[in-house]
Amino acid sequence: MKMKPIIGLTTFLSEQSKYSTVSRNYVDSIYAAGGVPITIPIVEDKTDYSEYIDLIDGILFTGGNDIAPYYFGENPLKELHSMSSIRDEYELSLFRKAYEKNVPIFGICRGIQLINVALGGSLYQDIYSQIPGALGHSPTQTASDELYHSIQISKHTQLYDIFGEERIFTNSFHHQSVKQLGKNLVATAFSEDGIVEALESTEERFLLGVQWHPECMTKRHPMFLKLFSAFIQASLVHKQKEVSA
Repeated sequence: MKMKPIIGLTTFLSEQSKYSTVSRNYVDSIYAAGGVPITIPIVEDKTDYSEYIDLIDGILFTGGNDIAPYYFGENPLKELHSMSSIRDEYELSLFRKAYEKNVPIFGICRGIQLINVALGGSLYQDIYSQIPGALGHSPTQTASDELYHSIQISKHTQLYDIFGEERIFTNSFHHQSVKQLGKNLVATAFSEDGIVEALESTEERFLLGVQWHPECMTKRHPMFLKLFSAFIQASLVHKQKEVSA
């Protein structure tokens, strides 16, 4: 019987804090790539998520709120948007457990930022006020599946292996980005204004983060499903190793 990897999706709290939920685009993209998506709820005051990590074969850190700047030693700029320390603690705890167990990790938008902060890196709290000459990265009244700006992908990287191209166009919906890289991370793609658009681990593990939203693109632009397929394949290998251990 063919095994399918179980993929955990992080969730966010609604404004009323009554729902711990996630966009269906993540669910559909994981399912289309051959994984079995499950959502991991935010449980307040819970710092040990080992039980959830033991259930899954890979974890996807989804988009959403700004990460509180005190996690990387800074005070907030006035341009900071919504933040949630509840979600920050929840995801940092999940990341630590997944990283320790070498579970494949994929981060999207906020997810790439969470990965970087969790490994000791920092963020630009607002690229428009902190990066001179920054181009557009958060268009309004633009469909989430519209190609928006180009990125340059470094050769001899996991991301290049996935796409097989040095330059592609992506969508874009963010005002923060990776600043100083965290431990054992390397930037693998940049927009034309120098903003980090992807990173991956320098170690022998699947740890990949992208700043754009590929889950919104997989139906209209199937090339972006390649990201999810690579993640699912790594999660399947992890599952097989766990079963045979």
